[in-house]
Amino acid sequence: MSAPEAAPPALKNPFLVIFTLGALSTISPFAIDMYLPAFGQIAADFKTSSAAVGLSLSSYFAGMALGPLIYGPLLDRYGRKPPLYAGLALFVLTSVGCVFAPNIDVLIWLRLFQALGGCAASVAAMSLVRDLFPPKDTAKIISLIILTIGVSPLLAPTLGGLVTTWLDWHWVFAFLAAIVGLTLILVITVLPDGKPADPSVSLKPLPILKTFLGLYRNPAFVTYLFAGGFSFGCLFIYVSASPVIFMEIFHIKPEIYGLIFAGLSVGFIGSSQLNVFVNRRYSSKQILRVGLSVQCVFVLAFLLAAANGWLNVWGTVIMLFLILSCLGFIGPNSSATAIGSLTRDIGSGSALMSFTQIGLATIVSAVVSALQAQTLTPIVVVMTMSVVIGRVVLFVGERLGSHSHD
Repeated sequence: MSAPEAAPPALKNPFLVIFTLGALSTISPFAIDMYLPAFGQIAADFKTSSAAVGLSLSSYFAGMALGPLIYGPLLDRYGRKPPLYAGLALFVLTSVGCVFAPNIDVLIWLRLFQALGGCAASVAAMSLVRDLFPPKDTAKIISLIILTIGVSPLLAPTLGGLVTTWLDWHWVFAFLAAIVGLTLILVITVLPDGKPADPSVSLKPLPILKTFLGLYRNPAFVTYLFAGGFSFGCLFIYVSASPVIFMEIFHIKPEIYGLIFAGLSVGFIGSSQLNVFVNRRYSSKQILRVGLSVQCVFVLAFLLAAANGWLNVWGTVIMLFLILSCLGFIGPNSSATAIGSLTRDIGSGSALMSFTQIGLATIVSAVVSALQAQTLTPIVVVMTMSVVIGRVVLFVGERLGSHSHD
């Protein structure tokens, strides 16, 4: 029988702790979004194509998928902060390396290791939420963290464009190094240690694999993980398909597309903040069920309208706004219920959650890319399938398990 779970520590400055956790969670989004406006300059400097520069984005995604599997066991074995220090230091060093990269091949490899460093931040932040706050507050804290993550699509591309215009692309990575260096100082001075080190956690491949497989055998964890993961996939579908939807199908100018992208981000951010207040009256499980059900209704309506050619560009924006706004309720509550079902191996659970969500989202967005759609309907079909599968997973999982009760 496992020992009773220790109560979270009393925090001297909860606001600063939440801000620091949010800053950690924005590292990878900023590393992705801030250098996008620099693609042309990087391609010109290295005498290559923008498509080749795009491989440096793909290598970052690969690092984001692999990194959590490395850090999960480390965060349980050595405590939260030592692996976090190492990851942030790796990010800073590789960012400086990107400044001095001599060619595109080196930049691609450096971006892979930069992502491996950045992953420590997001996985540790999720673990520390579980360590430092009561389970009933987890979804609220995640919603507040999402507020800071939401700054990325609004601020990072604009900031990157200004840096690229006024200076050049090298300075984008210099700024990333400086931002993460300051975040490291915050982590050292502000964040409590969280769960203590557990020397019984093995770092050998077989026990690590056994731990991950054991987590997948936890029915509550798997239900909420995959329900939220498939729903989250519609965000990646939107991000990967939005240039096609707006600039190729509806022939929107790039500057208008940027405003639309920012406006749709506001829906996701706003609903995540509304979730903080809703959580005061309803449990995370209740909100998750309603959120996924409503999202299913919206996405099925989107599919019906797209298939019949009823949508112009603004109708499409409205439908996407409604669907993405549901994620502000689904994301925090699926994460809170999944991680809240664990009493140990929380670092590994956070890692597996990141790996699974990014993996599912990457797969469904890759399906959209492979379709090379010239109309809206095929994109909406994949989005609909992803959301509906998420709702079915939640329904079946809660019916089969005893965890359906609030």
